[in-house]
Amino acid sequence: MPAKPAPIKKAAAPKEKAAEPAPAAEAPPAEAPPAETAPAEAAPAEAAPAEAAPAEAAPAEAPAEGAAAPAEGEAAPAPAEGEAPAAPAEGEAPAEEAAPVEEVKPPTPPPPPEPTSEPLELGVEDVNDTSVTISWRPPATIGNDGLDGYTVEVAMEGTDDWKAANEDLTISCRYVVKNQTTGDRINIRVVAMNPGGRSPPAALAESVLVKEVGERPKIRLPRFLRQRFVRSVGDKINIVIPFSGKPSPAVSWTKDGEPLESKRVNIRNSNNDSIFFIRQSDREDSGVYEMSVKVESFEDKASFVIQICELPGPPASIKIVDTWGFNVALEWEEPKDNGNTTITGYTIQKADQKTGDWYTVVENYHRMNATISDLIMGNSYKFRIYSENKCGKSEDATVTKDAAKILKTGIDYNPPIYQEHDFSEAPKFTTNMPDRSTTVGYTAKLLCSVRGCPKPQIIWMKNQMIIGEDPKFRQINNQGICSLEIRKPGSFDGGVYACRAKNAHGEVTIQCKLEVKQPVIAEADQKKK
Repeated sequence: MPAKPAPIKKAAAPKEKAAEPAPAAEAPPAEAPPAETAPAEAAPAEAAPAEAAPAEAAPAEAPAEGAAAPAEGEAAPAPAEGEAPAAPAEGEAPAEEAAPVEEVKPPTPPPPPEPTSEPLELGVEDVNDTSVTISWRPPATIGNDGLDGYTVEVAMEGTDDWKAANEDLTISCRYVVKNQTTGDRINIRVVAMNPGGRSPPAALAESVLVKEVGERPKIRLPRFLRQRFVRSVGDKINIVIPFSGKPSPAVSWTKDGEPLESKRVNIRNSNNDSIFFIRQSDREDSGVYEMSVKVESFEDKASFVIQICELPGPPASIKIVDTWGFNVALEWEEPKDNGNTTITGYTIQKADQKTGDWYTVVENYHRMNATISDLIMGNSYKFRIYSENKCGKSEDATVTKDAAKILKTGIDYNPPIYQEHDFSEAPKFTTNMPDRSTTVGYTAKLLCSVRGCPKPQIIWMKNQMIIGEDPKFRQINNQGICSLEIRKPGSFDGGVYACRAKNAHGEVTIQCKLEVKQPVIAEADQKKK
């Protein structure tokens, strides 16, 4: 007889999550058949499944009818596929709830590496009897995978049997291809390597002859050709350019990147120089000339600029903008033909219509407008302008269509009214008259200076008494300098002397004290007496 099935219990929430418990599945009705329930009491605690059933799981299915519950000590049968594990028995700790497993997406594979572009500017630096030195520049496109290095490959001329000259990749952009046989012609190419593989090869345009070069080609360009070489139309041009190189270099010329026309330019080459000759130059001969000398794979180039210019044309137009007073304002435009060089200035001339003679007003003028001044009132003037460049002044000039007339204007002279200045002034002494001392018998002089308008009257006084015409005193007044000379004064001539200046606007007095001393007589003279 099968054991009585235990009632189904709710699965307990894990201890770590103490929040509200998950809702349990609805209990089956009492009359549910025993096959829908699992034996719980008879199962030992150790035999409980490791993982607890989810809260939404359906009730575990009981073993098939007639099957006996597992004996004590035996493990409970594992739930069938798709069935929830049995709930833990009473008194047993619930197993931890299984964490949901997130689906892990595989990483996106990186794009496959790509090779770089070909190396740039591959050229030969040096050649001797056993080696060839080459150089190049890194590729224009390298990419994110970087650059591992370069492989230098060599093949005999006329074959496609390319062999690597370097066993290991080289990082430098210069390499010496060694162990070559003198007299062989070899082709050389360089391949850039990176994780993406080989780049397109960069190969020399021509094969290289392995042999000792006696002297590399070198052009010695004259100093005067290092700047623009300017000549006038019709001039003869004869330029000698020396060069060196062994064996004798091959010389070639180009003009503006095109082969040189022998009809216009004569070239004569020797072993050490090249002669550039134009019998009669024309504006068409202007341009950039390039000379090239080549020995085997070595080449040297030099270029210079020739500019053939001629006299410019006259200004395109000229007009009188304004006329006022004795002035005329002119404006003009640049000439249509500048003579194949820049315009350096203009020459402006004027002509009076009464005489018709032209006179230069301004030379080497650089602006496109000018004001002509100092014209004669009542006359009419015409103007003409010449253009100038390095070759000189234009043959023709542009003349104004109309004449500028300087009109006469009436002039009324109103003499200015000046207010007469009143220079009248009361007498005033400008210097002091200090006290003096003199010795009996020695002439003394008193000085002072005075100003005033009209000229003041000067009166000298002694002890407030007017001296007058006393012959002992000499009075002088010259340009305001007043002096009183006392001739051989005696002891009684001392006192207070005053000078009084007086005119219609007032009077002023200045005074000083004169002391007359007795001479000192030596003791010997006194004894004689």
